[in-house]
Amino acid sequence: MTTDGGAEGGGNGTAAYTDLGATTADAMEIAETSMDRVHELVPQETPTDRLRAKAVHATGDPEFAHLMRFANDPVAAGAEAVLDERPIVTDITMVKSGVTGRGHDCEVRKAIGNGAELAAETGMTRTAASVLELDERGVYDGAIAVVGNAPTAALALADCVEQGTRPAVVVATPVGFVKAAQSRERVREVAAAHGVPAVTNVGRRGGSGVAAGLTNELVHAASDVRNGETTLDALREEES
Repeated sequence: MTTDGGAEGGGNGTAAYTDLGATTADAMEIAETSMDRVHELVPQETPTDRLRAKAVHATGDPEFAHLMRFANDPVAAGAEAVLDERPIVTDITMVKSGVTGRGHDCEVRKAIGNGAELAAETGMTRTAASVLELDERGVYDGAIAVVGNAPTAALALADCVEQGTRPAVVVATPVGFVKAAQSRERVREVAAAHGVPAVTNVGRRGGSGVAAGLTNELVHAASDVRNGETTLDALREEES
């Protein structure tokens, strides 16, 4: 498969990786060198190490690798969802804008902009209301659900999962000093209780760039499967 505007996928790890973003020789050299340096900091020993590396790459912060938390084989689940062309649903426009248009045929849509009437009637935040409205339409079942900004969106999504919604995978890295860490903890608890694959982090850090980067790494994992570089089984964590 040829990705949108780039060279054919395949080849060695970092060369294939750059196909998801870089399109010129200079850009590819920068991307390859950057990822080589990240991989020196985060050795690629397990499937989730690729998400740790992506978080470091997205933030420029090596410590971020230690903040990441995972549940229920999110790399394999995310890659499979991408291969199945499941929708990618983000909380806000900024996250949607950061999701690559290459290496997949998934619809990418945002929640914000929905739920205006519900927000006005109840006083809840627009992002929470938008998640609830999309969930009422069944949008999140089987989707790649991504929250990069709004803690209330993560909390609303966790409530939906508790009530029976089953995303293919949840990526939740809302940022801030109020409810952000608590919202991600809530997502972790609900994901563990209901067997939903999830990617989160601890602490106050996070944000749209991290969420988009982690989602793009799931797309890259799917590209690796498609190109024969790995398999879905190999992307599952071994039982300890």
